Amino acid sequence: MSQGRGAMGSDYMQWAKTRSQSPFNLATSGLLNYPISDLGVTLEDLELSGPSWYGYEPLQQALAAKCGVSPDSVVAAIGTSQANHLTMGVVLERGDEVLIEQPAYDLLVALARYLGAEVKRFPRRFEDGFRIDLREIERAVSRRTRLIVITNLHNPSSALTENETLSEIGEIARKVGARVLVDEVYLEALFGSARSAFHLGSEFIVTSSLTKAYGLSGLRCGWILAEPELAVGMRQLNDLFCVIPAHPAERLSVIALNKLDRIGARARTLLETNRRLLDQFFESRDDLEVFKSSFGTTSFPRLKHGDVEKLCTLLRDKYETTVVPGRFFEMPDHFRIGIGCQTQMLKAGLDRLGAALDEL
Repeated sequence: MSQGRGAMGSDYMQWAKTRSQSPFNLATSGLLNYPISDLGVTLEDLELSGPSWYGYEPLQQALAAKCGVSPDSVVAAIGTSQANHLTMGVVLERGDEVLIEQPAYDLLVALARYLGAEVKRFPRRFEDGFRIDLREIERAVSRRTRLIVITNLHNPSSALTENETLSEIGEIARKVGARVLVDEVYLEALFGSARSAFHLGSEFIVTSSLTKAYGLSGLRCGWILAEPELAVGMRQLNDLFCVIPAHPAERLSVIALNKLDRIGARARTLLETNRRLLDQFFESRDDLEVFKSSFGTTSFPRLKHGDVEKLCTLLRDKYETTVVPGRFFEMPDHFRIGIGCQTQMLKAGLDRLGAALDEL
């Protein structure tokens, strides 16, 4: 362990990389991979190296156009995880207070602790549809709070937080001199029908990527939207991490961004089909309770009776199917289902999940 740093690594990521794979994988949170052949890429489109010192200009312009912002507010990153790291690394100093939603994506909490922040939590309750209760934030925030962290859509439940609520969170943050980090990677699954929180005020910092909603995980095309002065610091901090990104991935990302409407239409059709299947499955079960979202790539049902860990073990060992145990989101009586896979795989995986629930 490094001197002066919190515990390294993420229990969830170790599980995801070593234990989540199965013939019927319902543990993935993103869309199935988009084939490179459908991008229409030729070798002439690629170069091994290019002018990528503090942002590859064509990518900066493409991201700015997509997000409706000035290019000087855009920081390209290697996926949303690095975007979150750069954000916290610039905004926070050791000992600063960070207020993070609960349940939360494990990497957000682990990262804040690794950076030496004091982590406080505010609840998003299953009984309330995982909505944000502003009173909980007001109770938890203090003059020492430097950052409030939420995901929108919420990971793991896919609950949507409306801009009216986000604006009020911004007002709470402004009163104590804090900023608001909104991880919007799952908001991409609304395919342009929702406005980014970045436009709500200067206290907002937004992170996102093409990894979840479009099947473009391999490009690692992530970004931060921040005030230009903050953006400069984030680009400079990145000198300590990757120096410059892989240029072929930058060029492929520009091509993908220019074809995002078509890529998004494929994703939207798949998710709508798969969500209907998932809803039908939930309607057939009286042993599960669930907040049903109309959006997103994941769902987070609660097992009414029994042990989720036993269910997950039985499901993997006997039925060759995986879901994410709720303990990785601090809610051990829940589990997360991803619906971004092929429809036939989802149907087969849900059949096997039903069989495991019956057996349990």
